[in-house]
Formats: sequence, C-alpha cells, structure tokens
Amino acid sequence: MDMKKIHTEKAPAAVGPYSQAIKVNGMIYTSGQIALDPVSGELVGETIEEQAEQVMKNLISILEAAGTKQENVVKTLCFLTDINDFAAFNEVYARYFTEKPARSCVGVGELPKGAICEVEVIATV
Repeated sequence: MDMKKIHTEKAPAAVGPYSQAIKVNGMIYTSGQIALDPVSGELVGETIEEQAEQVMKNLISILEAAGTKQENVVKTLCFLTDINDFAAFNEVYARYFTEKPARSCVGVGELPKGAICEVEVIATV
C-alpha cells in the first residue's frame, strides 16, 4: 500500500500527532478541520458562517495540495457544537460542495480550541 502524508502551509498545521491528510490508493482522507487561520494558528470568526467559511478554505487548500478538488469529494463528516446552527452551516457548505457528496452531520459537546464546527472529507484524486 502506497501511503503519502499531505501537508500544505496554506492550511493550519496539525494541532496534534496527525497529518492534514493521507493519500492512499487514489483516495484522500483529510483530518478534521476547524476554523484556524493557517498563518497565526488562531481561531477565526465567532459565528457558524464565519467559522464554516474558514473550515472550507482550509479543506480546499489541503485537497489542492493532494492534487484534487472539492468536486471530487465523495463523503463529508461534519461536527457542530450547536445543532441549531444546521441551516446556517448548510448555506456555507452548499456553496463549496455543489456535487452533493454523501454526508453525516452530528451535534457534539465540544471541539478543539473552542471551535463551533469541524469538517473532514474523503475524496478521489
């Protein structure tokens, strides 16, 4: 099995012992992304819309570094600390994932660094 770690300076560095993404057998598996600024490492935005926007930008940067794009995403997993943000999150999400990949979206108690949303994706190369 040919596994390759994906890393780009255009997305935040991992905040733990993991990679931004792994490329294996023509697939990309990203780690969950929260709304961290790639340069400062600080959380961006207070609203679900602001944070979701930064999360999507981070994911696109990782996908590009892996040689693919958001149109090739086949599955997403989304985490929201307030499920009442579902509709507002969907508005941002829908602008980025126009191909409508399979998705799970769950409410969670807490996310790292006080983030209010996190998204991970699986994509083809």
